[in-house]
Amino acid sequence: MSKLESVNKATNHSSAGIRKRALPVLLSIAVTLPAFSTYSANNNDIDVYPPNWWAGMQNKDVELMIHGEGVADDIVSIVKGDAKLQQIKSLDSENYLFITLDTSEAAAQNLVLRLSDNDGTSREINFSLLEREKGSALREGFGPRDAIYLIAPDRFANGSPENDNVEGYAELADRDFKGGRHGGDIQGIVEHLDYIKDMGFTQIWTMPMLENAMEKYSYHGYSMTDYYKMDPRFGSNNEFIELSSKAKEHGIGIIMDMVLNHIGSNHVWMKDAPSKDWINNNGEFVGTTHKRESLHDPHAIDSDITGFSDGWFVPTMPDLNQRNPHLANYLIQNAIWWVETAGLSGIRVDTYSYSDKAFLSQWTNRLMREYPNFNIVGEEWSVNPAITAYWQATSHRHDDYDSALPSVMDFPLQASVVKALSFDESWNSGFISVYDTLATDFLYGAPNNLVIFPDNHDMSRIFTALDHDIEKWNMAMTLFLTTRGIPQVFYGTEILMGNEGSDDHGIIRSDFPGGWPSDNDKNGFTGKGLTSEESWAQSRVKALLALRQSHPWLFEGELKHYAPKDGVYTYFRVASTDEENKRREAKKQNAQSEKIMVILNKKSVELPLSSYAEMLSSHDTLKRVSDGKIFNTSDTLNLPAMSASVFIVQ
Repeated sequence: MSKLESVNKATNHSSAGIRKRALPVLLSIAVTLPAFSTYSANNNDIDVYPPNWWAGMQNKDVELMIHGEGVADDIVSIVKGDAKLQQIKSLDSENYLFITLDTSEAAAQNLVLRLSDNDGTSREINFSLLEREKGSALREGFGPRDAIYLIAPDRFANGSPENDNVEGYAELADRDFKGGRHGGDIQGIVEHLDYIKDMGFTQIWTMPMLENAMEKYSYHGYSMTDYYKMDPRFGSNNEFIELSSKAKEHGIGIIMDMVLNHIGSNHVWMKDAPSKDWINNNGEFVGTTHKRESLHDPHAIDSDITGFSDGWFVPTMPDLNQRNPHLANYLIQNAIWWVETAGLSGIRVDTYSYSDKAFLSQWTNRLMREYPNFNIVGEEWSVNPAITAYWQATSHRHDDYDSALPSVMDFPLQASVVKALSFDESWNSGFISVYDTLATDFLYGAPNNLVIFPDNHDMSRIFTALDHDIEKWNMAMTLFLTTRGIPQVFYGTEILMGNEGSDDHGIIRSDFPGGWPSDNDKNGFTGKGLTSEESWAQSRVKALLALRQSHPWLFEGELKHYAPKDGVYTYFRVASTDEENKRREAKKQNAQSEKIMVILNKKSVELPLSSYAEMLSSHDTLKRVSDGKIFNTSDTLNLPAMSASVFIVQ
């Protein structure tokens, strides 16, 4: 996320506003959310979070946060339905009430709760327990068979120009301003699902699209002002659900970017928080130290630890106190609600380690108990594998911390690849940095479940990081799309988008050419106006992703690599024993399985394949992916300098 670009001052939440009770009458407030219905955050004079729930969940309790004027002292009763009142609690604010329902004996139904005030007025809440989609609990999350396409929605494609500006939202569209809203939206993604599928991507991760009712820099999505509502400048909740449904028809899953650490300063909680400890540092800005190492340092003092986890990024991103159990439950239930509502295949968690450590254990365990085959990837921006590995569920740790997080972003590998391609080969520079990084995979419980990437929305694009050298770009992209892990590609990387001369995030997240009706000269979706290099790069990514789809068992299998020698780095992808046995049985094959062989070399080389006898001895031929040329495993390869060669070993 953009750590420092939100600079607007706090103002009133644009969609907040609780209407006073004027008459002693019975009000009925509907907060049901059947499939594809429209959800409004501030319905009449009361808000209910979550707005609905489901019968048959693993955790049978659901805690409702009720927000309305003076509700804290209301008497609650269930006048219709099988759920039971387990707990009713108010905190510091007179405008919040927390109601815990026990749904263990409740089928799908509409509940009616009555809130009775001591002035004789009462209000009723219709709260739906919905029936879950078949197989929801056992949904498959993204994994090593997949390739993720990361999109900045505001900068990808504008499918609905009519929602560029929305009444009640301060920031208006300004495509000429690098940090402004440019108009990309959910419909723009829907309209280009064919392109995403044709390229070979099987998952979409977008930067957050929940409401960011901020005065400036709202396009990036990381200053949330409503956890249950899509920003209408991107589209509605219904449109997001439709995106997920249509993506699924294309064989594509949706990964939602979630922010547990902070909110936007225009969130209603900054005017009226449920409790005094809801926001860290008493609701006043104190900057984080960013010293994530303090969480693991055996010599650390407590003030360094709290300085990291309780500090804010910037004044417009208030830091949440997840030690408050009601806030923790709110965030847990919100994540589950979106998984169920939108049929998600995964979650990416922003600034993962900045949230309270004990809360992260609770959050991941609740999610993974509910969805045991799901996948969640946390952003831990450290180039130290020991730090990133700590958070992965099955890693060996220096303490007894209970993490259920399946995946982390592999920043160490990204840094090592850029370093490898930026320095000449020697005994301690070049490809050895990649080799050394991968050699530390013993730290990870599941290295093949790490999300790997050449670049993302917070760093220079890989083409720029490698000095706009197409050969280095090819070597980097070949490695990231064939080595162990789950590759993620930032939109536009496939057509050599760069950020020459600027590290500004607004430039890094430039508009994808062809995403706007006025983009007449260049269109990345159709290929119009692309240079020969850009077209070649696009086809190269497409070919490598096609290889992943045609040989998924290999990319779900093992990585075997040779130590770099004389500027040559070679590795293989092989099926795991279990997967290979299953594949052979399914196809009734007795022959030796295929492998993928990748050779990266900086200097021109004559390379005898006999050097790789350990991996090739039981094979006869290699087929080069780029041109289909066949080689015998007894041949010597003549490889040009700065090349990346991929072979199917047969």
